Amino acid sequence: MPSESLGILLLSGAHDRAHYAFVVASGAAALGRRVVVFATNLGCHALCRDWSGLTDAERDARIQARGVAGLDTLRDACIEMEVHLIACEAGLRAEAIDSSLLLPQVEVAGIASFLAAVGGGQVVTI
Repeated sequence: MPSESLGILLLSGAHDRAHYAFVVASGAAALGRRVVVFATNLGCHALCRDWSGLTDAERDARIQARGVAGLDTLRDACIEMEVHLIACEAGLRAEAIDSSLLLPQVEVAGIASFLAAVGGGQVVTI
C-alpha cells in the first residue's frame, strides 16, 4: 500500500469542490495513505458541523438522490480513517467563522503546520 502522504488544500467554499476534496481524501485514506485536509477562507465551511455556508449546499441532496455519497458520509469516513483535518486560523478570521462551529476533530493551525504534517508528500489544491 502507498505510504506517501497526501495534503489537500481546500481554498473554495463551493460545495462541489469541498465534496470532491473529501472524495479524494477518503479514497487516498482507503488506499492506506496518510491524508491531511487543510481548509482555508470559505473552504473552512466544509469543516464546520453545519456546512450549509458552502455555496450551493443544496447540491448535496441532489447528488445523494442520484446515489452519490453526500458530504456528511464522506467526512464521517475521513474521520473514521483518521484523516487529519486542519482549519486555517487566518482563513477562519478572514471569513469571520468562529472556531466553535468546527467539527470536534478539526485542529486550528496555520499553513506551516499543514506543510509539516504533509512532509515530503504530495499536495493538491482544490
